[in-house]
Amino acid sequence: MTDAAHSTDPAAEYAEYAGAPRIVSEILWVLRQVRATRSLGTEQGREFWLRKAAVLDRIAIEEVATYAPQAAAKAVDTAEAAARRLVEYDATHTGLSLRGSDVVTDEDCRTYVRREYHSWNRTQPF
Repeated sequence: MTDAAHSTDPAAEYAEYAGAPRIVSEILWVLRQVRATRSLGTEQGREFWLRKAAVLDRIAIEEVATYAPQAAAKAVDTAEAAARRLVEYDATHTGLSLRGSDVVTDEDCRTYVRREYHSWNRTQPF
């Protein structure tokens, strides 16, 4: 977790999520996907990793805006781990190159999630 995660403007961070479904709806979607892939024995796809990382990022943004850094630390750490997982998925499956990339720190990974979610969300019929 970085101190920068606690010093940024939550409104600016959350702007990438304009028009996103409610957090509860996204959590339920993620849980349904976990159940479905377990029962079918399939792998999760990019949409799963993107939406999971995005909902955890949204929760962390709200936690940071609401609570002291120590109280929000777990949410931030969880969001960072999920963001890293999406970056790893994209590096493996979509050709994302981390060489010379601006996706280095945990905060970079969370910014990547926001940017990717914003692009993805604009194409969804929510």
